Amino acid sequence: MSTVLETEEHQALRAAVAALGKRYGRDYMTSVVRDGAHPRELWTEAAKLGYLGVNLPEEYGGGGGGMAELSIVLEELGAAGSPLLMMVVSPAICGTVIARFGTEAQKQQWLPGLADGSLTMAFGITEPDAGSNSHRITTTARRDGDDWLLTGRKVFVSGVDIADATLIVGRTEDARSGKLKPCLFIVPRDAPGFGRSQIDMELQAPEKQFELVLDDVRLPADALVGDEDAGLLQLFAGLNPERIMTAAFGIGMGRYALDRAVEYAKTRQVWKDPIGSHQAIAHPLAQAHIELELARLMMQKAARLYDDGDDIGAGEAANMAKYAAGEACVKAVDQAVHTLGGNGLTREYGLASLITAARVARIAPVSREMILNYVSHQSLGLPKSY
Repeated sequence: MSTVLETEEHQALRAAVAALGKRYGRDYMTSVVRDGAHPRELWTEAAKLGYLGVNLPEEYGGGGGGMAELSIVLEELGAAGSPLLMMVVSPAICGTVIARFGTEAQKQQWLPGLADGSLTMAFGITEPDAGSNSHRITTTARRDGDDWLLTGRKVFVSGVDIADATLIVGRTEDARSGKLKPCLFIVPRDAPGFGRSQIDMELQAPEKQFELVLDDVRLPADALVGDEDAGLLQLFAGLNPERIMTAAFGIGMGRYALDRAVEYAKTRQVWKDPIGSHQAIAHPLAQAHIELELARLMMQKAARLYDDGDDIGAGEAANMAKYAAGEACVKAVDQAVHTLGGNGLTREYGLASLITAARVARIAPVSREMILNYVSHQSLGLPKSY
């Protein structure tokens, strides 16, 4: 893939991460899933090399970069067949929110560990009855002396079993009606009243999904990240990186599938010439490549706007990047499986499991329909239907 729009440092980072990913690859990730384990070896090595915390401030052990750098890391690991989904959550969402809005004590407690991989944080926003409508969040925080009591439910929260804490999005008791005024709390994994149950997923991934129940979880005053009156700003400070990183996840997966298909189409012979010489095979693969490249351009734009501090501009671009990458990923995986025919459904070639995995980029963290709503309202100024 062309990288002429990137700096030399970005190209060097891309090459270095690609080399790391190649040492692990799809077989490593498949074996981790089969064993019901977590990709600790890759996570630890990526952290040691400074890749996990590349977006976090240098004074707290990070690389001092931003979403531009972190998205390169995830994309290249994905292109090697070994993406780390918790990168979307721990350094990108939680690390960013704490770095931007946390107290000095919170930064010192969490950022060095998030940067070197020794600490992991999950992120809980989705609720069973709210889905993509974050304005319907009912998880409520109420004051009890100097403490907070947090009550509610969350669903589809990744990696809670390995996370040291979960950043929970709720609302204060006096903000239950009207517009969403979110507040974010760091909930330690062993907090009394904080229960989790694993969701049985068809998705083959090392990161498990959980439903959370918070039953009057007592938290000290300093568990609150940012100002309880800051409103949507601090929430979207985490959601824009989430969309950028989901785009990186989708682009990486699409590239992996496309590379396997191209490799196969160059060597597979049924008649006189390799099947890749036939336009019915070649053209759809070329289209998939074009769409992945276009999605990456929008991801780069979103990362640049975000890193430059343009939260509003980044919001539009991050949503568009996530949409484009989700579509491109699904099409690339589908075409790759189709190119291999029956072999595309075998365990040996390792593409069939991506059919389910690819849909994640279309569904999470926000559905493509909600992105189309965002663009129609925010970008085009069309009236809302809800």
